[in-house]
Amino acid sequence: MTQARNMGELKASGYKYRPVRTEMAENLAKKIRAKETIFPHIHGYEDTVVPQLTHAILSGHNIAILGEKGQAKSRIMRSLTTLLDEGFPVLAHTEIPESPFHPITGKGRAEAAKGDAAEIRWLTRDERYGERLAPGSRIADIIGDLDPSRVIGGESLGSEDALHFGLLPRMNHGIFAINELPDLDYLVQVALFNILEESDIQIRGLPLRIPLDVFVCFTANPADYSRSGKIITQLKDRIGAEIRTHYPKSRATGLAITRQEVESLINDPRVIVPDFLENIIEEITIQARMSPVVNQKSGVSARLSIANYETAVASARRRALLLGEDPGTVRLTDLGNLFASSSGKIELDPYRDEAVTEFQVIQKIIDEAIREIFLEYFPLKKYETSMDQVAKEIFLAKGLEISDGTPAASYRAILKDVPALFDFVRDRGWDKDDPMLACGIEFILEGLAVNQKLSRRKLGEMISFKSVDVY
Repeated sequence: MTQARNMGELKASGYKYRPVRTEMAENLAKKIRAKETIFPHIHGYEDTVVPQLTHAILSGHNIAILGEKGQAKSRIMRSLTTLLDEGFPVLAHTEIPESPFHPITGKGRAEAAKGDAAEIRWLTRDERYGERLAPGSRIADIIGDLDPSRVIGGESLGSEDALHFGLLPRMNHGIFAINELPDLDYLVQVALFNILEESDIQIRGLPLRIPLDVFVCFTANPADYSRSGKIITQLKDRIGAEIRTHYPKSRATGLAITRQEVESLINDPRVIVPDFLENIIEEITIQARMSPVVNQKSGVSARLSIANYETAVASARRRALLLGEDPGTVRLTDLGNLFASSSGKIELDPYRDEAVTEFQVIQKIIDEAIREIFLEYFPLKKYETSMDQVAKEIFLAKGLEISDGTPAASYRAILKDVPALFDFVRDRGWDKDDPMLACGIEFILEGLAVNQKLSRRKLGEMISFKSVDVY
């Protein structure tokens, strides 16, 4: 079918035209019938967002996806292209995509009038998706406008040939998406009334209407979407379905999203990221979403986990290059470098105590994340006696000092001064090689510090641990 070059060959192939909503609904039905994963790269929405989205597509509704930042709204919209046919035939010599079975402009009708000789070209799925960011968008950008150069060239003001088409008509027979709908200018919102209700557009009041076959979707922040005056009510009324997204409901789901986005780092043999470090990095984001001093209306994006993961790996890579270690291993001291990757993604509550700095907030969030994961690996009920023994031995050793630049092999010496640490690393199998031993010991020391078994003092890259009790 994709080899058809003209209308005659297309008819001979048995091709049947379908409007884009019908095409998406029927392809979705096939996926459901075959029990395929509908959106394989969207995690955590299987029982919430995906069913709502399925209902909207089967109903042929335009959609608005409402959610906080970093909740995969744009990814969902872009994933809708998987419901399109792999190829779609359009007339070869028209400015906007026009099906040879349903031409919509004068030029398209003239081409289709050639009958079996009318040339066609094939659009890929990606070519049938267009996306526009609302802020700054004008009617000319989205709908179209008169082209002064064509008018000067002699085209009539009332002619289609005098028009420059915007992105929306160029997505005819495809999907058109607008991000951040509440920031769309009122005049542009009004211009969208027709496309959502009558499926046509009108440009500059010219005495012609162009019927379009477009699936339209929007994204918005829920607070802005519901705020009076941000969106014209008649536009809201014309949107078929409003779909609410949410942050991952479990750490495992959030980590699956993060791992998907940093896949190249996970597969990089130069750096190893232990599982408990991955969990801590993901838990940092979870703690930020619960912190009373973080502005929860702004939200905390999944990009926080991604950026922190990348920074931790970069820190480990730098140490490995300096010390000649291959591969490098991410350690707890690498988390001291996360301020740069966290500060721009955590917006503090404007009503918090002004004496609390952003650095202190982020450090507190990291400590809470370490505490949560540490107690999962080493519950107090089982390990509290061993924790107290470690604290006692550190007191007798007059403290310990480690740093971001301490070689992994040096951590064996710590076990001689604090042999109680061996019970922890042995139980987790971290005693087999120096890199994991170093990482495990740092995790245990930090875990004891955030559980107030040890005191911790940071001086540059150096961290000093001492017992909080006198034995």
